[in-house]
Amino acid sequence: MTDVLLTVGTRKGLFIGRRRGGAWEFDGPHFNAQAIYSIAVDTRGQVPRLLVGGDSAHWGPSVFRSDDLGSTWVEPQQPAVKFPQFTEASLERVWQLHPAGPEAPDVVYAGTEPAALFRSQDGGVSFELVRPLWEHPTRSKWVPGGGGEGLHTILTDPRDARAVTVAVSTAGVFRTKDGGASWAPSNKGVSAVFLPDPDPEFGQCVHKVARDAVDPDRLYLQNHWGVFRSDDSGDNWTDIGRGLPSDFGFAAAAHPHRADTAYLFPINADADRVPAEHRCRVFRTGDAGSTWEPLSAGLPEETHYGTVLRDALCTDDADPAGVYFGNRNGEVYASADDGDSWQQLASHLPDVLCVRAAVIGT
Repeated sequence: MTDVLLTVGTRKGLFIGRRRGGAWEFDGPHFNAQAIYSIAVDTRGQVPRLLVGGDSAHWGPSVFRSDDLGSTWVEPQQPAVKFPQFTEASLERVWQLHPAGPEAPDVVYAGTEPAALFRSQDGGVSFELVRPLWEHPTRSKWVPGGGGEGLHTILTDPRDARAVTVAVSTAGVFRTKDGGASWAPSNKGVSAVFLPDPDPEFGQCVHKVARDAVDPDRLYLQNHWGVFRSDDSGDNWTDIGRGLPSDFGFAAAAHPHRADTAYLFPINADADRVPAEHRCRVFRTGDAGSTWEPLSAGLPEETHYGTVLRDALCTDDADPAGVYFGNRNGEVYASADDGDSWQQLASHLPDVLCVRAAVIGT
């Protein structure tokens, strides 16, 4: 089987798994007692680079990097991500680390709380604030979500390195087509049931956005109530939540190769944040949201309370695809067959905050 690296960020450290052949081995925790909110596995170079956004209760947030699959780590002498003095803001945490596409081999983006986008041109060693988004005229009206005001989703267009889509809780989706010089809200059709105007230009509590593997204009969006699809890069959104046991949730991931295929983990409600109907199930669509099927073979059958957070569901780039998720029970599950069947890889970990996986050899 393909050699896969699986990184699991928890509230008390990072755990790293390797699958060689059919067997998994884990080590950790790295960054003991630090909350790991973001991970990137950058496979664009000759060797993979791991980037980790850690948060120490004593030392504060930082970005670490490893070029030997986690055997050793480097922390820059100066903070990699730091708000300029004129912003009068300080970094609370790094919610997202996203390597751009191969056409921009040294570019890495970071999404932060307070909600901001930072750009690195040296592979994640140092970052610079993208000022036009920070200075967007709507910013004064952005309101923190229940988990804070975080920029938690970054998507680069594989056809154009200058086209970037981000999502903020709770400001919604914003897009640039000119490398970050200008930004526009991109929420038409996404509901905001908690606001007096349920269909505002911005202010939606978007939880996660994923891009279709075959059609880059097709996006899947998990909202704070509502699941949506865009077929025009976010200009317009349509509801695709019919057929799910709940359209509330946090996580969304796309199949790495197959068109019209995405994965969700529905949650009962915003006031009842446990798996929908208390059942541990991933839901998959193979027709861009027209229908959804539950995937549960090998998952717990008893009543279940393990909530999956927004970055705790992912796919790798194997064929067939690996699909992975971790939950707040400290359990990690994996599928090596597009989600058709599952096995438990770990249990009794701290709360799982994020997972990232990548093929690193054959």
